[in-house]
Amino acid sequence: MTDSAGEAARFLTRNAVDALPAGELERQLAKGRPLRVKLGVDPTMPDIHLGHTVVLRKLREFQDLGHQVVLIVGDYTARVGDPSGRSSTRPQADPSEIDANARTYEEQAFKVLDRSRTEVRRNGEWLDMAMEDLFRLARTATVAQLLERDDFSKRYAAREPISILELLYPLLQGYDSVAIRSDIELGATDQKFNVLLARETQKAYGVEPQSILTMPILPGTDGVQKMSKSLGNYVGVTEPPEDMYGKLMRIPDEVMPIYYDLLLDEPLNRSLPARDAKRALAFAITARYHGDEQAAAAQERFDTLHVRRELPSDIEEFAFTPENGQVHLPALIAEAFGLSRSEGRRLLAQGGVKLDGDALDASRMDVPADELDGVVLQVGKRRLRRLRRA
Repeated sequence: MTDSAGEAARFLTRNAVDALPAGELERQLAKGRPLRVKLGVDPTMPDIHLGHTVVLRKLREFQDLGHQVVLIVGDYTARVGDPSGRSSTRPQADPSEIDANARTYEEQAFKVLDRSRTEVRRNGEWLDMAMEDLFRLARTATVAQLLERDDFSKRYAAREPISILELLYPLLQGYDSVAIRSDIELGATDQKFNVLLARETQKAYGVEPQSILTMPILPGTDGVQKMSKSLGNYVGVTEPPEDMYGKLMRIPDEVMPIYYDLLLDEPLNRSLPARDAKRALAFAITARYHGDEQAAAAQERFDTLHVRRELPSDIEEFAFTPENGQVHLPALIAEAFGLSRSEGRRLLAQGGVKLDGDALDASRMDVPADELDGVVLQVGKRRLRRLRRA
């Protein structure tokens, strides 16, 4: 792929935002040994989405050049909560949930990473430290340094609370770099302060400081805010192919160049109509995680529903049992699609529920069972069930 340290450095940094200190990555690559490339993740959510894969794909590029990735699952730092980009203190995470999320996260990461060149560590191995060791770590930075962080400085100026634990978070992340002796640390741009502070932490412990590489943040499917499961604007790497394809077809045209660059590593062909470029993007990403055959089926299903506006032939059936000849629609929606009844009522109120293509009257909560037998219940654009009376 590359013949020299300079070419490798240019290849690895081509779509990065920061590569610091300047020239350091090329110097490290010139050593001719496998470098230890670190990424730390806090498993506060169980699923990886396409936003996470921007950094994971960069790690894979390092692996393909012969380097070792160290994936640190922050089972301890997740208990603190990364304050990056936060305007308020995070709620405390449940330890058992963190452990369950960590197991899921590790497996999903290998959809991108080469398992044979990945060392997975949990920072509870070294952060479960004696108080004396914590005091030593705390002495490596000052409050003034920590308040230089943009999010901390804004909260401090606004007199918003900042917990001592949050101030410790960058130091704990920095100690991860000490413990695994990382040569390079990757992160999104909102991690720049943390990964740079880790260099100072390494110096304080007599460890050669790492270089850093930051990657752009992928916008969510709304095209405005960063991709996040909590915001509902995400595409998960384990989502069913029809959901993955459908979500990608909803992204605004203006963010397609970023998606092409960060997810497909190729420029958007601006000679193509926007619709065709989006179809190519959705197909390529769906095929990456599900294969060409399932991507083609997802595309056909999308065309059936949204281009030809037909109902697919393979609609899953759902058997319902009426009470006194009536069916309560919020309960039916909840049971048929795995939702809550309150969400069913909300969808009805928003006009998001159809029977055989006709929107349901929001005020009509109960329907005679005879009117439902054999019809297609549709929630949103892609969720369908053919109803059968039990």
